[in-house]
Amino acid sequence: MKQPLGQADHYDGILDEYERHYYDESSLAYRERYIYPTLFAGIDLSNRRVIELACGSGFNTQALLRRFPAAEPLGLDISPRSCEAYRRNTGRPAQVFDLTDPSPVDLPEPADCSFVVGGLHHCVRDLPSTFANLRRLIRLGGHLLLVEPNADFVLNALRMAWYRRDRWFQAQDEAPLDHDLLLSEASGFEAEFVSFLGGPAYFLIANSLVMRMPLAFKRPLAPALFAVDDLYNRLPGRRPYPMFIARWRRVTSPGESAV
Repeated sequence: MKQPLGQADHYDGILDEYERHYYDESSLAYRERYIYPTLFAGIDLSNRRVIELACGSGFNTQALLRRFPAAEPLGLDISPRSCEAYRRNTGRPAQVFDLTDPSPVDLPEPADCSFVVGGLHHCVRDLPSTFANLRRLIRLGGHLLLVEPNADFVLNALRMAWYRRDRWFQAQDEAPLDHDLLLSEASGFEAEFVSFLGGPAYFLIANSLVMRMPLAFKRPLAPALFAVDDLYNRLPGRRPYPMFIARWRRVTSPGESAV
């Protein structure tokens, strides 16, 4: 299994601190308020096979199962420790899998839907192989649901500089994504919708680890920051926003049979 530039070791190493900041009460409240309602809108995943890509410890799959208890999830992640935590937290199977591997072994059965929360931007080193694997992992007519950092964000240059200097990132393997450019490179997919969002709460609550926000401050600050984001998210366009949420449909790519 290919593990480019130690990504598996990197995420195994930061898993405990990552969980403390990204899945505490306030961070989960942020996801329930701003991410999951849009991510799972307009789609019924009951009795559907669903793959969570870059699944981490399974908290997003738990949110899936609260909405669709009859869904049949599988977690995929490059980090063995994350897969162990996923199985422990969800009671569902997880498999070590590198989305950028051009010749993967033990390829899972195609799913009705795959979703990823902040994982595809870790695959920029080899997006062609990533999309080839996504075409294998999602059946024709199925969906890909994405939550990713927005490269059109007005402060993206500052964010990229941070990526290069902060130990929590691997700048050679991750970068924010331009939704429209990404879609143009994703043969076999068409967009059904894209939404841009994220204000102060995105940074200080949802991304407290990289912003060095102490956990003790998050709970008392969250209500006020959520109120600010409720207003901020009404701004037009995509430039004000550090994040996008999208739903794509799997369609035939050139030379691919629809059968």
